[in-house]
Amino acid sequence: MTGFLIAIISGTLMSLQGAFNTNVTKASSVWVTAMFVQLTALATCAIMWVIDGRPDIMKLFKVDNKITLLGGVIGAFITFTVIKSISGLGIAKAEVTIVVAQIIVSYLLGLFGLFGSEKTTFSWIKLVSLLITVAGVCMFYFLGNPSTD
Repeated sequence: MTGFLIAIISGTLMSLQGAFNTNVTKASSVWVTAMFVQLTALATCAIMWVIDGRPDIMKLFKVDNKITLLGGVIGAFITFTVIKSISGLGIAKAEVTIVVAQIIVSYLLGLFGLFGSEKTTFSWIKLVSLLITVAGVCMFYFLGNPSTD
């Protein structure tokens, strides 16, 4: 249950961050906003690292698959793409699309056991669920009331 609640908090924070960052971009630019986001994230992480008892930083470089150290680079592009998608689609359409893409990619990562994820077996019910989810996004996009979008 704790994991479920944390996931809800995570989704909420991602939506808020997307809205905040898109608003900040109006006063500067996408890359300035992304840089500010990453710098404030760095400062927050440094503070939390100290509070957490300063675990050994060098263990970071002992990770088996070195490509997984590119998470920060991916994070910068996540910030950029979220801002651009919200600017182009609006927050609801952008966030729905982002979440569905996350679901699909995470299912594929698990299905093939990529990047250290636990390998799962193929399930027709999960595939059908993904297709229903994609259909829901299409309904959200194309069957919504244009006067309220």
